[in-house]
Amino acid sequence: MEDQKRRKILLIDDDTSLLVTLGDFLKFEGYEVMTAESGEQGLKRLEVMTPDLIILDMSMPGMGGIGFLKAVSSEDGKPKYPVLVLTARANMAEFFANVEVDGFVAKPCDPSDLLMEVGRIIFLRSGAEQEGEAAAAAAGAKRKVLLAEDDDDVRAELESAFAGAGYLIESVQDGPEVVEKAVVQCPDVIVIKQVLANMNGDVAADMVRRMPKTRAVPVVLYDASGTGTAPRTGTKAAVTRFVADNAPKALLAAVEAVLE
Repeated sequence: MEDQKRRKILLIDDDTSLLVTLGDFLKFEGYEVMTAESGEQGLKRLEVMTPDLIILDMSMPGMGGIGFLKAVSSEDGKPKYPVLVLTARANMAEFFANVEVDGFVAKPCDPSDLLMEVGRIIFLRSGAEQEGEAAAAAAGAKRKVLLAEDDDDVRAELESAFAGAGYLIESVQDGPEVVEKAVVQCPDVIVIKQVLANMNGDVAADMVRRMPKTRAVPVVLYDASGTGTAPRTGTKAAVTRFVADNAPKALLAAVEAVLE
């Protein structure tokens, strides 16, 4: 009876050592795991199983991850199964621009991060998402704000201001983290500093707005330099509102305006 309740995972990666390591880890955590070393082999596995989740590496020879996704997607481009993508963080814009998946974990991945994402996706896809959203709406749930700020003092001040105004706040410190967290958490609004490490705020905003799961999330971009540097021409359309300073009062007003 217990075996019948175990969730089934199809793990697809051309790295044999990773298949063994992650496969054994997930089995130890109570999942039933079937592995495949290519997209083509993954399709064969689907002939004999219906997975609760597919963990898919994008960079594989042959049809690769993109080819596999196309093969298991309906005409509207939505995969028929829940899919968690494994990919290098630098490649996520390419892979998420035209496909709708449930989440991603950057490679090399921490097994605990992977396990958390697996549990989250399976939980949401099991129907708890709809029930949770209905209960949250009935209870007047707080709005979620994703904040990107790399100055510790400023971040603490903004976190305090947003929390005091009744928002749930999650903070990151660089551009790539914004994109990663946005896909995973689907916040109600994203507040991004313009100049950030590894990827500036307007570029991160553009990436977020190109991905199916987050394209409707409003983005407030702010400049903390005092020069009022606006987003570049190519990324302006991705920014819902631009604020020329990082004052908590100004950013709170901008968030409230875009959420109306």
